[in-house]
Amino acid sequence: MDLDYVPTAQPVSRLIDEFHKLPGIGPKTAQRLTYYLIRMPDEEARSLAEAIIAVRDRIILCSICQNITDSDPCSICRSDKRNRAQICIVAEPLDILPLERTGSYKGLYHVLHGVISPADGIGPDELKMRELLERLKGDEVKEVILATNPNLEGEATAMYIQKLIGPLGIKVTRLARGLPFGADLEYADEVTLTRALENRQEI
Repeated sequence: MDLDYVPTAQPVSRLIDEFHKLPGIGPKTAQRLTYYLIRMPDEEARSLAEAIIAVRDRIILCSICQNITDSDPCSICRSDKRNRAQICIVAEPLDILPLERTGSYKGLYHVLHGVISPADGIGPDELKMRELLERLKGDEVKEVILATNPNLEGEATAMYIQKLIGPLGIKVTRLARGLPFGADLEYADEVTLTRALENRQEI
């Protein structure tokens, strides 16, 4: 088969459409990925397909922190080396990765799975707020670190959480302003994040 010219067969156009649904993937990139897969050896293509299916079939949410995991509770919540008096609140599972790379945070996490955004119809009830409040019962947790992104939605979410748990008598801190406004944790470097953690401010 001459792969320099591939007719737009139904399976090809379907795969292009599916790639185009992914964030950050435009039509041209979707086409390039599709034709790359067509040229890919069968073994590699099947391995990729199996990896995608495994993510859908085996990944669950940790019943404690709500992070994505293949075992419950997740490895962080199971660890006896983590500081259980601290919980760092992040918007998405992806936000945990850069914080862990710093090596400077030894507490636990809680993933909200989104931020408050009235324009998108997302309120507190759509987030993992109830699960957070359950974790804060008792006197084990001494500090909650708010690590939502420094943008309008992240700030609104942080303010809501601060008001929600303020009456519980738990210390609430926010990552320091080493993070530029509008930036995502996902793209912050380790040095900036480490300083933001070390210089977090009580609110």
